[in-house]
Amino acid sequence: MTPIHTSALMAFGLATSAVLTTAPVMAQSTYPNQPIRIVVPNPPGGLPDVLSRIIADKLKDKLGQSVVVENRPGANAGIGAAAVTASKPDGYTFLMSDSAIITISHHLNAELPFNAKDLMPVTLVGRAPIFLGASTKLPAATLKELADYVKANPGKVTYGSSGVGSFHHLSMEALQTDLGLKLNHIPYKGSGESVTALRGGHIDLVFAAYAGLSPAVKANQARFIAVNSLKRSDQAPDVPAIAETIPGFDLAVTQSLYARTGTPAEIVNRVAAEIAIVVKDPDVVQKFAAAGIEPVGAGPQELAKVLEGESERVVKIVKAAGLKPN
Repeated sequence: MTPIHTSALMAFGLATSAVLTTAPVMAQSTYPNQPIRIVVPNPPGGLPDVLSRIIADKLKDKLGQSVVVENRPGANAGIGAAAVTASKPDGYTFLMSDSAIITISHHLNAELPFNAKDLMPVTLVGRAPIFLGASTKLPAATLKELADYVKANPGKVTYGSSGVGSFHHLSMEALQTDLGLKLNHIPYKGSGESVTALRGGHIDLVFAAYAGLSPAVKANQARFIAVNSLKRSDQAPDVPAIAETIPGFDLAVTQSLYARTGTPAEIVNRVAAEIAIVVKDPDVVQKFAAAGIEPVGAGPQELAKVLEGESERVVKIVKAAGLKPN
């Protein structure tokens, strides 16, 4: 592990331990007594933004205060993360983001505007598996057929991603390494652009959310090959998990809530508990499903364990792919 990677995990472990053992520093009845802010380090309309707004709408009733979603995009989520790490650890500012800010960013960015040790886990809100889609022009309907075709045509098959270092990118890098493939990477500015490129015949493969890829499948411009979660997704139960071919393969995107390190344990535990209830609400479950999100609601200790396991997998992928910090 790199020093930064190790320190980030140690910080999460210490923060989680504090949540579990620290004595309450304020009466629960006094919190919250002002509006709560959820910072989203991405533009409006993206998965973290949609997720935050669904949660905020329900959480305000649970906590008795307004919950405001604030978009702070830029610097590969660094601007939003920095806004949270610069805030007071008082439980009124949270970050909703995928786990890349903890497990990936420091591997690919030489300078970040925030330090991962200044963020602590609150709750793993949900998982969003992404699907491997192939152009119908490729003579492959299964992962084995795809692998055989790529091996027979090394360097000729292209794949798009939502950017270098994204889960879409790393999922394909891991697949190449595990199956011994050689593909050409074409990064785009987002998943929407890469799916459009697939539909237009400009690339051959892409990893994307079910909601983004399914219209192309219905239009017979693409076919589902596999999903990058450990198990098959309820969104498309007939689509095999890559883990059925490559045991342990799991790079589903996790969307979680983080707080400024030092936030009182009582507050972190309460917010985590309320969100665990919210994600089981039938209305929320339905909205999550429409956005391609599988609700989880795991607390800080469970989230820390998930991040640790993901970090170990990411280190291996980055090393095998030869990716270097910019």
